[in-house]
Amino acid sequence: MKTNDLIVMLATGASVERAGDPWRRLVHFMGFGTLVSTILMAKAIPVNPDLATVIQLASFWQKLGFAAAIAAVALLMVFRLSRPGVRLGNVFPALMAPILAIWILAGMAFATAEPGERAALFFGNTWQVCPFLITMLATPVFAASFWAMRDLAPTNLRLASAAAGLFSGAVGAVVYCFHCPELEVPFIAFWYLLGILIPTAAGTVLGENLLRW
Repeated sequence: MKTNDLIVMLATGASVERAGDPWRRLVHFMGFGTLVSTILMAKAIPVNPDLATVIQLASFWQKLGFAAAIAAVALLMVFRLSRPGVRLGNVFPALMAPILAIWILAGMAFATAEPGERAALFFGNTWQVCPFLITMLATPVFAASFWAMRDLAPTNLRLASAAAGLFSGAVGAVVYCFHCPELEVPFIAFWYLLGILIPTAAGTVLGENLLRW
C-alpha cells in the first residue's frame, strides 16, 4: 500500500478490512508459499519413509504442535502488524507459551535420562542440517509473505518483518516435521527453534528495506 492510498483511506474513513483484496492477497500468497515449501520438501529431502508409523506416535504430534503453535501466533502478529495503529495485545505471552512448554519438557527429559544419554537427546543424528533445512523450507513462505505485505500498511516495519520471518520459519518447521526423523524433545526445543529464528533474524535485518512503502 502506498502512502497516498493510506492517506485517502484514513481521510475517507475506509478500513483496511473493507479494502479486502490486499488481505486476500496476503492469505493466498502465504498459502502458495506453504504449498511450494511442501513440494520442495517432498522433492528435495524427501518425506520420511517411516511417516505412516511415526504419525502414530505422540512425540510426532508434540513436535508438530510446537511448530504449528508458533506459526499460528506469528500469523496473528503478521495480520495485526500489517494494519496501522493496531496493537499486538497479549501476543507475546501466547508466543512464549509453546516455547516455555517445550523447554520444560526438554528439562524433564534431561533430568530423567542417564548422563551418557543426554548428548544423544540433544544432538540426535541430524543437528548439523536441521536448522538449515528448516530455513530452506521457510524461504518460499518468506518471499511470498513479504511480497504480499508490501500491499498493506505496516508502520512498524522492523517488528512486522520479524513477524513475517517468524511465521515463515515456523511454517518451514511444520513442513520439515514430515521429513525429520528426530522425536526427542531436547532436540526439538533447541534445533527446531534455531531453525525458526534464522528467518526471524533475516526478516528483522532485511525487513525495513523489503517492506518500505
